[in-house]
Amino acid sequence: MKGTTVSYKAEYIWIDGTEPTALLRSKTKIVADGVEPPVWGFDGSSTNQAEGHASDRVLRPVFVCPDPIRGGDHKLVLCEVEEINGEPHVSNTRALLRPIAEQFADQESWFGIEQEYTFFKGSRPLGFPEGGFPAPQGHYYCGVGAEAVFGREIVELHLDRCLAAGLKISGINAEVMPGQWEFQVGPAGPIEVADHLWVARYLLYRTAEEFGVEATLDAKPARGDWNGAGAHTNFSTKAMREGYEAIITACEALGEGDKPMEHVSQYGADIELRLTGHHETAPWNKYTYGVSNRGASVRIPWQVEVDKKGYIEDRRPNANVDPYVVTRLLVNTCCAALEKAGQV
Repeated sequence: MKGTTVSYKAEYIWIDGTEPTALLRSKTKIVADGVEPPVWGFDGSSTNQAEGHASDRVLRPVFVCPDPIRGGDHKLVLCEVEEINGEPHVSNTRALLRPIAEQFADQESWFGIEQEYTFFKGSRPLGFPEGGFPAPQGHYYCGVGAEAVFGREIVELHLDRCLAAGLKISGINAEVMPGQWEFQVGPAGPIEVADHLWVARYLLYRTAEEFGVEATLDAKPARGDWNGAGAHTNFSTKAMREGYEAIITACEALGEGDKPMEHVSQYGADIELRLTGHHETAPWNKYTYGVSNRGASVRIPWQVEVDKKGYIEDRRPNANVDPYVVTRLLVNTCCAALEKAGQV
């Protein structure tokens, strides 16, 4: 009809100021067709990002992709949070990553992050019987069959939606505990992998919501003899992808001086509950690295040693880690050491 204005729904997504683990927030803006999502605002006093007497905070779009839930021309809009004067808000960890990523951009850092998570139905992990426990872990990992797998319909729908959104998701698998799963994002640069992971988390929460299920990033969702939930972070630079000496330099740099505690203290809440030295982890307060060693802080895959080039896997980050933080720390520590060693 003549004069009709076509519009689309833009779902603005941001990371709030909740501690110790930030939460995702979102709200919808109707935007005219052909117009890019504009800067918007929100009440920071309701998201732990402001006090009531000065509560306005700014949402600045930084990554836009198709909205696979609403479909059509609708969009997901990931935002940085700013003060009203344009300065990054203290909770804006993406802003802290940007200058580090730019400083070492010539080293071409790549990341692949393995996001583990656990479905809960009410107060129990999905697949846990009422008033008891399931069979011990073992056959659930990459399992097949109704006695081993719980929530696959949610996982498959989430995967389809991530692909439809254009995210760099590279795989999924069931994990070692009932109701525990993993998806992988990457390879991608430090900012891109973190942007895509946050949007993939949003789509996970929204998809699980439709089934009346909660998806949690709790580092130790079930106490006792069960694996925790991590976000193993695979990392390489151009030099590491071309030679083994750079691999060793990176591993050594992560264990130098105060670096182990600098990293672990920012690798997610309750990390000491997960990094116990058991269940395929190293102790939280002891740094080690080794070839094919899933009990080390940092693993060098066996094929990397054979090929004498490739990547490393930092096994310490929790499932609830902020990906902007883990990529910043790894780039800053490893790339500075590689630059100092002339291995760039």
